[in-house]
Amino acid sequence: MNFSIQQELSNENIIIKPLFKNDFEDLFSQAADEEVWSQHPNKNRYKRDVFENFFDGAMQSQGAFVIIDKATNEIIGSTRYYDYNAEENSIFIGYTFYGKKYWGKNYNSQVKKLMLDYIFQYVDFVNFHVGNENFRSQRAMEKLGAKKLDEIEVAYFGEEPRTNFLYRIYKKDFLNR
Repeated sequence: MNFSIQQELSNENIIIKPLFKNDFEDLFSQAADEEVWSQHPNKNRYKRDVFENFFDGAMQSQGAFVIIDKATNEIIGSTRYYDYNAEENSIFIGYTFYGKKYWGKNYNSQVKKLMLDYIFQYVDFVNFHVGNENFRSQRAMEKLGAKKLDEIEVAYFGEEPRTNFLYRIYKKDFLNR
């Protein structure tokens, strides 16, 4: 891999910067709402011990970010790059969540655009795992132009396998939108 999967990215509204251990409390303050996880594969991530496992997985991935609102300088959520495949020249984007008060404010589309603009300098396609009950994320994938390819079982870090849909977006399709 000849690129960084923790490149700081920003636009006029947000900063996406690498996740550090000392971000735990601020990130957990956004995650500690049961409704945030209601459509995610693991609905218990609002609990501190379950979120600690999620956070440990994020740290170990070495591709995780916090998302910061520039106007307030608050951490509003998290996302990451993971599972780079050199043979296919592909990567995943996922594990994304936002605090509830940031829903419906166009943050996710801005984050995904920044991440895709950057990573498509290096890969041919990007995959996404989306929980089969995560209707918000499924709609977001469709808005991005990602196509649903398959239904698969995914074992997230330290968690039981859950049913997910595999979405994909190709560089050429993203650039031609």
